[in-house]
Amino acid sequence: MLTVHEGWGRRGRRAFLQIGGLALGGLSLSHLLATQSYANTSLRPVKDRSVIFLFLHGGPSQFETFDPKMAAPAGVRSVTGETSTRLPGVTFGGTFSRLAALSEKISIVRSFTTGNGNHDIKPIMCPETLGANLGTLYSRVAGVNHPTTGLPTNVVLYPRAVDAETRPTTLAFGNFAATGALGAGYAPFVPGAGGEFQKNLELTLPMARLDDRRRLLGQLDQIKRTMDANGSLEGTDRFRAQAFETIIGGAAEAFDLSKEDPRVVARYDTSTRVLPNQISRRWNNYHNYVDNAKSLGKLLLLARRLCEAGCGFVTITTNFVWDMHADANNAGVEEGMEYMGRPLDHALSAYLEDTESRGLSERILLVVAGEMGRTPKINNLGGRDHWGGLAPLLLSGGGLAMGQVIGQSTADGGAPQSEPHTIKHLMSTIMHTLLDVGEVRTIRGVPPEVLTAVTSGAPIAGLH
Repeated sequence: MLTVHEGWGRRGRRAFLQIGGLALGGLSLSHLLATQSYANTSLRPVKDRSVIFLFLHGGPSQFETFDPKMAAPAGVRSVTGETSTRLPGVTFGGTFSRLAALSEKISIVRSFTTGNGNHDIKPIMCPETLGANLGTLYSRVAGVNHPTTGLPTNVVLYPRAVDAETRPTTLAFGNFAATGALGAGYAPFVPGAGGEFQKNLELTLPMARLDDRRRLLGQLDQIKRTMDANGSLEGTDRFRAQAFETIIGGAAEAFDLSKEDPRVVARYDTSTRVLPNQISRRWNNYHNYVDNAKSLGKLLLLARRLCEAGCGFVTITTNFVWDMHADANNAGVEEGMEYMGRPLDHALSAYLEDTESRGLSERILLVVAGEMGRTPKINNLGGRDHWGGLAPLLLSGGGLAMGQVIGQSTADGGAPQSEPHTIKHLMSTIMHTLLDVGEVRTIRGVPPEVLTAVTSGAPIAGLH
């Protein structure tokens, strides 16, 4: 946390200003201070678009989300039933009534496969992304900060970004802030992560001296030297001169939900969709279910604010909740979708209505996916197990064609019946949304492997 104190008040209590209302966790100072690692983003093939990637960690079921298969036998078809959408002949799982009413604003891909049933963080990070966060590939081309606001172009949001009482995020199944071989200077900005990501910075500085930029920079240099001694920072000198604007400039307000209209915050709030006393404590995943309900909607709102302020890529993940084996850790499908599906339905519908009312639908592409899908056959405990053959995928906005279902799955929902769409297709769709891919190869200094990852592959047919 970067904290500036005002001194001692009349009642003997220290008053603190927390910059932008943030706990600036997960930051190397190089990322905190950098406002632009490239000369000028306006000279780069960057479109006026952003991506929010909502990662449903644990592997959501294709049946209970967007491909119910109600004509299939019991034990295969959605256990939550179905709900009709505004698209003729298209239904969603029974917990998605709000989203179904907005189906003309989204596209569903029913032939998407992630390739395996492993718990990890594909497609956000996988061999196709060079082992780096997908937003890192984008920022390696676009630059790590917005040239005007100084806002990071790549941000990862965990529950603690909006609720300090949620559990810290761990690295058990992968590091969302990984940069692969691209270097720590391209790591995502990770506010308030906690746990294994948390690196708090505390700056003691009287408010009266905030106008003295030289002294502030001196304080930051002292922090840098201290942190350099334990190897936690890399090459920050070239960014030092712009530290003041980056830290206490207007960009910080984008992270502060108190700046948002309270009515909008209330509309996004998913904490009332599932109350803690409505979740069974017999599951070891109880606290993650609670954290998901408390934070999901506000995370989407925060992501919208960041994109509106110029951030190019925002990854959202709640703590591990979408596993649904009906074992000691996880609820079965029917119960689990009450805990997870209803908050997701509420959050997504709030987001769609909000971005449309603000004229942001065309500017922001929302991607909703997990690392895998779920088995066609429900197990004998009422759960679904890991399945890599087919996985749910939802997209909305970004100037793409909406109000459609792309591809078909087999009758048992276990594999694509039409041409499969893979992680490579999804990556290409995202990069074509964010960048003028035809111009990317003209950029100097971008590693060949990054150029290949960004420019190769074809987008999902029917979207562009």
